[in-house]
Amino acid sequence: MGYRAGNRYIVFQVLPHTLGLGPEVWRVLDKCHNTRNLGEYEGMLDVDERLVKDLVSATEAVSHAVQQLRSG
Repeated sequence: MGYRAGNRYIVFQVLPHTLGLGPEVWRVLDKCHNTRNLGEYEGMLDVDERLVKDLVSATEAVSHAVQQLRSG
């Protein structure tokens, strides 16, 4: 079994300390997670194109930072 945080936003907020990523990344991840929860649990799924583009950029930043850890 893996580790699962009870408060996911904390995982996002430690990204500056773990991967050197700023709030422009973790805030997007948190917003997308909250949007996903609204869709899953309340049936309210309102996703715009800008949010999707921001999510792709954020995940690319996380992926790049993780790859740097592996090679570094």
